[in-house]
Amino acid sequence: MKFSRNASANWKGKIKEGQGTISTESTVLDEAKYAFGTRFEDGKGTNPEELLGAAHAGCFTMQLSAFLGAEDYTADNLHTDAKVTFEDGEVTKVHLTLKGKVPGISEEEFVKIANKAKENCPVSKLFKAAISLDATLD
Repeated sequence: MKFSRNASANWKGKIKEGQGTISTESTVLDEAKYAFGTRFEDGKGTNPEELLGAAHAGCFTMQLSAFLGAEDYTADNLHTDAKVTFEDGEVTKVHLTLKGKVPGISEEEFVKIANKAKENCPVSKLFKAAISLDATLD
């Protein structure tokens, strides 16, 4: 399977005083605001690191669902938080926290399949940063 998705960013002004917008082809993000303050301080708007976290959490969770299905498990619920750490000008790590409710699976099997998903999701493969995972079964 091969496909492309599109997103765009627009920026006006200098790094600290300027501001920009981020949009996606689907228009789920349509000129979402971002700026120095939303990235490096507590300003209102989005930033590249939280968007990377959202992409990673979404990709990993879908990959996990596929791997669970391949083993005849169906999740009642899978919830993943992604904490993206930015240090010294680069993303250095991503920590995934997964909580799942999957009938009939053992904790050991769940963690094994979750780790397989962590290693194989396309966004995990994209990052050179260290990626860690905590997985628990309800």
